[in-house]
Amino acid sequence: MILIVVKWQIKPEYADQWPQLSREFTEATRAEPGNKFFDWSRSLEDPNEYVLVEAFDDDAAEAHVTSEHFAKAQAELPKYAAKTPQVRNIQGQPEAWDQLGEFTVG
Repeated sequence: MILIVVKWQIKPEYADQWPQLSREFTEATRAEPGNKFFDWSRSLEDPNEYVLVEAFDDDAAEAHVTSEHFAKAQAELPKYAAKTPQVRNIQGQPEAWDQLGEFTVG
């Protein structure tokens, strides 16, 4: 599995609209074969920063970056960003989530 985390710094005038502006790309990506998850979160410290956590089967990432909706997002979404997004890409992750032992509940 490939795990990718991307930090998007959105221009302040578009930050509140970002979920809607990125919705088409998000929904198309979530519908891709091999997509495990594609989840956005907004920073608590910086309301203009969104963090995208996404995962794909090892053989599905190439199809993602060569898809029509990815090309459309490349053309449209950067105009809303204040700077180039930062990314972490980690391959070879396990398929299942682990429990956070340091915060065991019940």
